[in-house]
Amino acid sequence: MKIVYVSAEVAPYSKTGGLADVAGSLPKEFVKSGHEVLVITPKYKEVHYALEYVKDYPIMMNDKVMDAIVRKHEQDVGGKKLVTYFVDNSFYFDRDGMYCHPDEAERFAFFDKAACKIINDFEPDIIHLNDWQTGPIAVIMRDVYKNYKAKIVYTTHNMEYNGRFNSGNIVHLGLDPNIYLRPDKLEFYGDLSFSKAGMLYCDMLTTVSPTYAEEIQDSKYGFGYEGLVREKKAQGKLVGILNGIDYNEFDPSHDMALYENYSASNVEAKKKNKERLQNELGIMVKDVPMLSIISRVVQHKGFDVLIESLKELLNQDIQFVFLGVGDKHYINRIKLLKEKFPEKVSVNEVFDGNLAKRIYASSDMFLMPSVFEPCGLSQLISFRYGTIPIARKTGGLNDTVIGFLGNKEKGNGFTFYNNNPEDLIEVINLALKEYNNKEEWKELQKRVMSLDYSWGKSAQEYLEVYKRII
Repeated sequence: MKIVYVSAEVAPYSKTGGLADVAGSLPKEFVKSGHEVLVITPKYKEVHYALEYVKDYPIMMNDKVMDAIVRKHEQDVGGKKLVTYFVDNSFYFDRDGMYCHPDEAERFAFFDKAACKIINDFEPDIIHLNDWQTGPIAVIMRDVYKNYKAKIVYTTHNMEYNGRFNSGNIVHLGLDPNIYLRPDKLEFYGDLSFSKAGMLYCDMLTTVSPTYAEEIQDSKYGFGYEGLVREKKAQGKLVGILNGIDYNEFDPSHDMALYENYSASNVEAKKKNKERLQNELGIMVKDVPMLSIISRVVQHKGFDVLIESLKELLNQDIQFVFLGVGDKHYINRIKLLKEKFPEKVSVNEVFDGNLAKRIYASSDMFLMPSVFEPCGLSQLISFRYGTIPIARKTGGLNDTVIGFLGNKEKGNGFTFYNNNPEDLIEVINLALKEYNNKEEWKELQKRVMSLDYSWGKSAQEYLEVYKRII
């Protein structure tokens, strides 16, 4: 198959979150399976790779011609090539920060129109779009280019981020507002919705876990799109496929970011990593349970419940390590915990991939009290490093974390249902009690390190979807 994979961010070139990891890993698996893959993404200021010029496309933007300069980079994947095309335009993308600019609709309308020209020349069998930034590509390919041969897959990684803009922004897409600003098209409660374009025009709507595919059919998680999602489900055009992680990147036996490498056969070396991390972070060097969270700091990650719980839990002989950036309100509240418990709490308001790996490797338990979590990659990474997740049963956490207390034969973490401090405190205390049973805890660590959430299985599920709709 010829596959075009379009994403607003792609690791290792650009990254703000899990989308980049997915877009950086999944196409590689398709290449390994013998398919021809072209990845398309913007050329942000943050992209520092040496790129090769390909061609220019003139793009009409509001009665003005703007140049889309296409550049490429190639990666070797087991002797085969994965080609990534970058859409470059200094006016739209040579800025500090990838997102959150006042002309966001115009920027990504330009990108989408340029991507459509590339796609049209490539003549793929599958066009795989990701999140709201790419949604309009679906309607442009169908209604402007009249391309009905290529099948379109649209993946929503998080329904909360859905590209909703003032309706006047439709001018950037070059679509007739009399036709497309209607409830049966791209209009969304009086506004223009980029993600609705992708959902409405795709041949298959996918999301990043089976549980999340069910949850987004409900108003609590659907953010107003639940009716359209249910319609796709009724048509047999909705599927949830779990994300994976790159097992070469996250490998404690070879990870150069760690103080000391280890595997399931010598998981005791985690303790040496913990001691070195305690030294690095300036907290007490002591063999006590270390709990951690590595996350974007936003409300839906469960920080309200987490912070309230830690106020009580930190009175025990434990430590808490935080790494992340985002909402200052939550970060300041965590800093207050640091002031109260200076030898027990470490606050790292940075995005540092190597430090994150050292935290995974050093921690005993990893906290994910999410209000909702479409898939979650952190629990999969924590498994890899022998760190036991404590997670609320929602989205992909429900699909991957099996409660140990209720299933000691297959359990791989500790789970709770209700979004409140009482339930989180209770499950952490139960986990701390299990931690004191050293032999049982060691076996649990070995078990989670033997789990396989690499990309191979997920990629095959996507390929089956592609084959089904072609």
